[in-house]
Amino acid sequence: MQRAAHTALYDWSQTVSPMIRQCLKSRGPLQLSSRAYSVVPPPRDSEEKEMLDRILRVDHAGEYGANRIYAGQMAVLGRTRTGPLIQHMWDQEKKHLEKFNEILAENRVRPTALLPLWNVAGFLLGASTAMLGKEGAMACTVAVEESISEHYNSQIRALMEKDPERYTELLQVIKEFRDDEMEHHDTGLEHEAESLPGYWLLKNAIQLGCKAAIYVSQRV
Repeated sequence: MQRAAHTALYDWSQTVSPMIRQCLKSRGPLQLSSRAYSVVPPPRDSEEKEMLDRILRVDHAGEYGANRIYAGQMAVLGRTRTGPLIQHMWDQEKKHLEKFNEILAENRVRPTALLPLWNVAGFLLGASTAMLGKEGAMACTVAVEESISEHYNSQIRALMEKDPERYTELLQVIKEFRDDEMEHHDTGLEHEAESLPGYWLLKNAIQLGCKAAIYVSQRV
């Protein structure tokens, strides 16, 4: 686990700092191009800007954390028969994160200040549950992806209630990613997640942590 922690910290220095610079590097006036608002409409007022910033910030944090969890799982199970399955799900999460990196940069939304924490915590969660075997990794996947899916669903409901036409592109992105998360959730169940001894205890503990991470990532 000590080696895993060092790996996570190294990955942070190599990947996260450039990502933050990318999200914050633009300081000139906003350009009203088709690309600038390809997903998120220009906010009408400070209240809408705050709402959109919180949505983008927490979704980016969630996808970042999911990437680190799968990285931890691959560090342990990458050379086993379960490796290709985990890699497939990780590849989808990489695309999610790449998209949110792009959206944050376009809309000048800073990522959560807690990315260094999620970098280490996500990797260690993935690695530690993978040490329980395939069933442990799948149990972690079920717990995390269920939490993310529920969070995406709450955002979809909120945006639909406000103005579904105005947020069409953002809703499309969130729905697509939600469907991928549900696919990962179902994959975990299909690969014996529930057969892990103490499955429900582990699942509830992980989901409690996910709820706390969502809460603070929206605000910090």
